[in-house]
Amino acid sequence: MADATDSPVSVIPEDSCWGYLASQEVGRLGLSTNDVPEIFPVNYCVDGESVIFRSAEGSKMDEIAINNNVVFEVDGWTEEGGWSVMIKGVAERITDADELARARKAPLLPWIPTVKSIFVRVSPTIGISGRRFMFGPEPKQE
Repeated sequence: MADATDSPVSVIPEDSCWGYLASQEVGRLGLSTNDVPEIFPVNYCVDGESVIFRSAEGSKMDEIAINNNVVFEVDGWTEEGGWSVMIKGVAERITDADELARARKAPLLPWIPTVKSIFVRVSPTIGISGRRFMFGPEPKQE
């Protein structure tokens, strides 16, 4: 636990954020259409300095076609603390033949028995950021 001079929140350096992302398999894709926010859980994998996931046609892809500005968030925790990493950027269908062939080799299996033939890449055009949190009791108020 931190002493009184340590902050329970610290910044994860940008280059370390990718390692945190690579340590998990499930994230949340946030997007907005017609001023209504939506969040979709997706299983994903890190591909260079982006993340990829699979999808089927439907509401998520309809929303991305209208406004591909997204936020992608992943977190993790133990008894001692937690972390959160967020990518702000764009989501785009992977259509390039070479990129698509590489994406098809990624360890991305559908959670449910449906065909998910669309591969989507989320790239941090705005940025990637992360925070670590040290858990502990609430400080006494003076």
